[in-house]
Amino acid sequence: MNTSAEAFLTDWKASLPKLRAEAPDVTRAFGGLHVAVMKDGKLAARDKELIALAVGLAQGCTECIFLHAEGALKAGASREQVLEAAGVAVMMAGGPAFVHLPQVLEAVEQAKSP
Repeated sequence: MNTSAEAFLTDWKASLPKLRAEAPDVTRAFGGLHVAVMKDGKLAARDKELIALAVGLAQGCTECIFLHAEGALKAGASREQVLEAAGVAVMMAGGPAFVHLPQVLEAVEQAKSP
């Protein structure tokens, strides 16, 4: 699988129908959790996407970075807010998060406008 943000997101979205068919219980359960947690509540969906991005970055999850950077931008976050959330992750996780910052920049640059 290509690791560019655009290629990953295209491949990921294309894989979902097969994944839903072959692992319906897992995809339904995780999808339900995602919908329930990520909707507007006491925290805005934008803020939840920024948190998810920061956690993904701190964990070194390239795929999470791509998905949640796109999600944050679509939910109304600015480029500056995405990068600031990434900075918080680096402050908390140090070098292992810092080395993934180029992926955050790539995700922001390749994201389609909401």
